[in-house]
Amino acid sequence: MSLPRIAVDAMGGDDGVRVMVEGAALARRHHDQFKFLLVGDEARIKRALEKHPNMYAASEILHAEDVVSGEEKPTQALRRAKTTSMGLAINAVKQGDAGAAVSAGNTGALMAMAKLALRTMPGIDRPALAARIPTLGENDVIMLDLGANTECDARNLLQFAVMGAAYSRIITGLDAPRVRLLNIGTEEIKGTDQLQQAAAQLREVSGLSLQFEGFVEADKITRGDVEVVVTDGFSGNIALKAIEGAARFVGDLLKRSFTSSLRSKFGFLISRPATELIRHHLDPNNHNGAVFLGLNGIVVKSHGSANAAGVANAVAVTARLLEENLTERIIADLAELGTGTVNAQAFAGAEVQGEVAK
Repeated sequence: MSLPRIAVDAMGGDDGVRVMVEGAALARRHHDQFKFLLVGDEARIKRALEKHPNMYAASEILHAEDVVSGEEKPTQALRRAKTTSMGLAINAVKQGDAGAAVSAGNTGALMAMAKLALRTMPGIDRPALAARIPTLGENDVIMLDLGANTECDARNLLQFAVMGAAYSRIITGLDAPRVRLLNIGTEEIKGTDQLQQAAAQLREVSGLSLQFEGFVEADKITRGDVEVVVTDGFSGNIALKAIEGAARFVGDLLKRSFTSSLRSKFGFLISRPATELIRHHLDPNNHNGAVFLGLNGIVVKSHGSANAAGVANAVAVTARLLEENLTERIIADLAELGTGTVNAQAFAGAEVQGEVAK
């Protein structure tokens, strides 16, 4: 059975049409069953397709004259959802014209449009942005929320844990991924009231396909000792950017060290296989594709600076989530949560107001 086609916001990202079409074409080269709805300026998309003949039979173009800029506020972008390439790509998912949407555009605008058009699934108060982060272990770690909600209560964190575990099972193949809450220490007495409440509720849960192992500090996220790290969007966004910055720092430091002298250049030639392995492992393009979990549909955010290989990875992630029925898995887990031994207050109570992090 063929996959539902993927709507691609061809205008998003730093390089726009060229990279988005090239990335989709690269993904299809490895998975020839992929089909696309390319949304954006029709003339520019057709010119880009001329370089990728394998895409013609697999693609349909939906013309959109308008584009969401990187600096645009979500509230402003929402007013133009019916005319922008981003808004039309999401609407294609809502209308059933595509199974999922991929965009490299403005994260805040994408979140706002996706939530308004697709709504959150039953049992979820707030969608969360989840991404894969490389580790020293065998599997990437899934981290959420990374910026969709600046403030979260214990109920939100509990829901994030359920959604993150469902995603991790698809990525890792594990039956019960290890889940931890990001905190300033691993001791049970540390952390805010919300973290303490979320931890207590997760310890009481039964029947879910996850292992709750308490807290994790930021410096242990990439050690490979956990498959899912749960936090609020404010802390998660800071932690993610710190990890990305450290990776760039290591890469730049190695480059500077190996070009500082003739001896260093000779050393680089000897150690090149090892440095290439490091470069590949730290390259964000190889882990590209963050997912908005908790919506009635799949929306994937590609990094704005991603190259064609990065976009191809985001498309591949999108297709895999469609193949593995991520939305249905989360719904099933939420049903288990509703019948489990969670304290009655865990799945009830007021929602804490938050906003999309920029």
